[in-house]
Amino acid sequence: MAESSKRQRLSHVNSSSQTSSKRIENMFADSQAEGAGGEGRFVEGAILRITMKNFLTYDYSVVYPGPNLNMIVGANGTGKSSIVCAICLCLAGKTAVLGRGDKVGLYVKRGCKKGHIEIELKKKGGNLVIFREIHAENNQSLWMLNDRQCTQKMVEEEVKTLHIQVSNLCQFLPQEKVGEFAKMSKIELLEATEKSVGPPEMYEYHCELKNFRNKERELENVVKEKASFLEKAKQRNERNKHDVNRYYEKKRHLDVIELLEKKKPWVEYETTRKELEGVKKERDEAKKQLSGLKQAQSPMLKKIQQIDEQLKPAEAQIKAKTVAIKEASLKCKQKQDQLDRKNKEIDDIKQTFRLKQMEEEDHQKRISNTRRTIEDLKEELAKVGDQPDVTPRINAVNADLRRSQEERAKIEGEKADLRREKDNLSAESKMLVKKLNDMNNMMNAKEEKLRGRHRDTHTALQWLRQNKKLFHGNVHEPMMLVINVKDHRFAKYVENHISFHDLRAFVFQRKDDMEKFMIEVRDKMNLKVNSICAPEESCSKRPPSRNIESLRRFGFFTYLREMFDAPDEVMSYLCHQYRVHDVPVGNERTKSMIKTVIEEPYLKVLYTTEERYTVKRSFYSNKISTSNSAVHASQYLTITVDAEQKRQLEQQMKDCDLKQRDTDERMKALQKEAAALERRDNELLAEKKRLSELKGKKRQLEQKISTKQDSLKQMEQNIIDLKKIELETKEKIAAVNSQKVAIVTAFMAQMKLRAKLTMEKVYLALETVGLMAEKNKLENDCREGASELRTVDQKCSRLEQRKVQLTDQCKGLLKRAKAICRMQPDESLPEDLRNVSLLFFLLNQAFSKLPDTLDDVDARLNEERSRAECFTGLSENVVEEYNRREQEIKQMEKELEEKSSALNAYRQNISEAKERWLNPLKQLVEQINEKFSAFFRSMQCAGEVDLHSENEEEYDKYGIRIRVKFHASTQLHELTPYHQSGGERSVSTMLYLMALQELNRCPFRVVDEINQGMDPVNERRVFDIVVRTACKETTSQYFFITPKLLQNLTYAEEMTILCVHNGPHMLSPNQWDEKAFVRRCLERKARA
Repeated sequence: MAESSKRQRLSHVNSSSQTSSKRIENMFADSQAEGAGGEGRFVEGAILRITMKNFLTYDYSVVYPGPNLNMIVGANGTGKSSIVCAICLCLAGKTAVLGRGDKVGLYVKRGCKKGHIEIELKKKGGNLVIFREIHAENNQSLWMLNDRQCTQKMVEEEVKTLHIQVSNLCQFLPQEKVGEFAKMSKIELLEATEKSVGPPEMYEYHCELKNFRNKERELENVVKEKASFLEKAKQRNERNKHDVNRYYEKKRHLDVIELLEKKKPWVEYETTRKELEGVKKERDEAKKQLSGLKQAQSPMLKKIQQIDEQLKPAEAQIKAKTVAIKEASLKCKQKQDQLDRKNKEIDDIKQTFRLKQMEEEDHQKRISNTRRTIEDLKEELAKVGDQPDVTPRINAVNADLRRSQEERAKIEGEKADLRREKDNLSAESKMLVKKLNDMNNMMNAKEEKLRGRHRDTHTALQWLRQNKKLFHGNVHEPMMLVINVKDHRFAKYVENHISFHDLRAFVFQRKDDMEKFMIEVRDKMNLKVNSICAPEESCSKRPPSRNIESLRRFGFFTYLREMFDAPDEVMSYLCHQYRVHDVPVGNERTKSMIKTVIEEPYLKVLYTTEERYTVKRSFYSNKISTSNSAVHASQYLTITVDAEQKRQLEQQMKDCDLKQRDTDERMKALQKEAAALERRDNELLAEKKRLSELKGKKRQLEQKISTKQDSLKQMEQNIIDLKKIELETKEKIAAVNSQKVAIVTAFMAQMKLRAKLTMEKVYLALETVGLMAEKNKLENDCREGASELRTVDQKCSRLEQRKVQLTDQCKGLLKRAKAICRMQPDESLPEDLRNVSLLFFLLNQAFSKLPDTLDDVDARLNEERSRAECFTGLSENVVEEYNRREQEIKQMEKELEEKSSALNAYRQNISEAKERWLNPLKQLVEQINEKFSAFFRSMQCAGEVDLHSENEEEYDKYGIRIRVKFHASTQLHELTPYHQSGGERSVSTMLYLMALQELNRCPFRVVDEINQGMDPVNERRVFDIVVRTACKETTSQYFFITPKLLQNLTYAEEMTILCVHNGPHMLSPNQWDEKAFVRRCLERKARA
């Protein structure tokens, strides 16, 4: 046991909380003075003292741990894990590390507004005291270092300098995080091991290597990109080199074209100037010829002028006679028109008389036809009068028609009822189909959520649906698919109560079916899935401990089991494992009465509106400790599908289909009856029509005879008197003829006047013709000379215009030529423009090699242009791009050389850093492996630890792999959350931590209740290893928390055992006598 020189340790709780901290310090001042010399055995950063006030289960307590192995022993609920929480939170650890409440205010003892924790750490030059005061209301903390107020950041820095890492599972393993150690990936385990037992620089080297490797990848990519770009640029320039040569060849042709275009204006100018001189000479000769012709025609023109003066009076008289003749002719025409109108009037009178005659003839014919028609109708009427009366037969047909119509109306009513019934059934069918589709869509949505969260389980689900015939008992799909919450508001309680691992688990009725399933999907398909076997005896109907009615006064309204439906095997498992039949759910009233509620017996887990409460009762003291956590929103069970409702909907669909088929058959039968009645109606209507026509024929004949006789009387009264009309016609014609006589007399007088005027006009015309003949003869004589005169005159005008045009053209050509050759506008030209070669020599020596004539220049221009046009697709940009790329290639070659040098330098740095990191790491892993393997061999098992990496250059992929074997018949398997059992994972975790213990550079290690899942044999072996390893002088401080110990274990003198008690009968600190306690124990042992 611990030496007597060790300082005394005190742990006093609830009932002894009345003692003040001042009295306790005075009480143990002497004891601490005696143990001061023992501090030399504590390593740097070890815990010397832990003080807790109003913290979780403690009113006030001071704990003095030893320098080596500290066994903290006590029953469940006494406050062992509270010490672990105090260590974590006082050393600036996060609440997430503990896996309990997510708010720091939850760690203050219930009923208190604030609490504090204080830890004293060993440190050279003076111990470090960290103080944290926690306020429950606002979850705020007050921090102090050595009685000086500070920030949490300052505390974190001080803790870091002492190599304390409460977030590292290799150093600090709380009870709720034991299972997560096996879930750590190889990479995470390597980093945690480096931080925990490696030299301080090892993890820094590792991070540096990863950064170097990332930069090396970046540089490699840059070098590859630049090399690739450089090669492409060279290839592109090589391809463009031919185009550049062609461009310069084309430019030479374009230069020759430019010279030709400069010379061509001078050649055009000289040609035009010579043409202008010729036009001037020709124009002067034409002017002389025109003057001679004008002098020869002067006498004949005077004679023609005299004849024109004689013709003017005669032409005036002829015009006057012509006007008078026109007036006389117009009057004659008017009289002729009057005569024509009178003749037409006589024709109209005669035509009217003829029409009256024709009308009378037609009238007589109609009278004759009417008389014959009356005779025929009378004969037909006589024949009809001999037939019998058809009225009784018509009444019988009408009666049959009424009966048929009544039957048809009845059938139509039945058809309308059937149609309404069919419409109702169709609407009901659509509604049922929509509801079923909605249910199927909700099931698909739940499956999609499962596939998104855990693809392996979804794959196994598809396999199960295809192979259900392989199993003998009931096999249920994952719970989250078969659990149907009755109200989506209750989903959060069910989902918070059942772990996700079980929600995605398959439930089997038979164990052999489960084993067969796991062999197929886990071993053969390598899928990570969970499976559960339901209890042999069904627990689904198990009654709750208390009737819900007795709990309603606290706001509880139901038990968790009543909130959802599930298959019997699933419900049986949930009742057995999670006791859903015994977990009440309350409301805000429950929250307000929580202090009273937790005092009720049989309540272990309960829910309020937004929180879950777990109630634990001490086995020894019957004291209650509670923990609460927020109820998180549901993610999977809000989608609910009622299986019974779905079955009922499917049955309703079948019934609806049967009713629709029956309705269709009845409708067809009614349609056949209606068709037969319709045919009968048509036959009766045809018979009625025939009889009605027979009955009405006599009456129609009598009416027709009467009508025809009336018409005959009317026609006989309207006879026309033709003699009277004939006399009236003759009188009208005589009156018109007398008017025609007066018109003819006036017409003859105007005809005589027109003849006289016409003769006078003829005499004047003959006189004028003689003068005109003489004039025409003279004009013909002049016309020959005038034609020649006009020709010469036109030639003079044309030559004058040409001269002006050529003058302007010469000026323009001269100006253009000067502009093209860049001469000043007022610069003089050589007098001898005929010597073009001399002028071009003065302008440019190159002109001497070019053609001198315009045709030769044009021919040479066309030739050069044709050659230049052969070089298509070229531009000056090609040459500029070529030259620019040449410069870029030189620059890229320089940059590539620089980047390659930098890459080589990085690789050299990586090689050096790799040597600094990898060799010590391999040695460290080898040391851990030796310890780990030795521990496993001592337990007749096998285990090894190695450094695992798929690629030596991928430093971020390095990891530590743990492989274990607990049975001689199996192979070494990697430690995972799925392959090993819970006890095997706990043993592996514990032995790995013990393998780190002697190598550890951290000042202390905490492991909380890791032996809970071990069998007694493994627990004893592990305990022996812990004692041997943690009690060596070279090791650091070790905290091992456990609720129980096996009998007859081996203990060491270096161990410190801290017994945690809690209950109403605890002695107060001032009444505790350690020596008397030991004496009584020895006396009791002696008497036994």
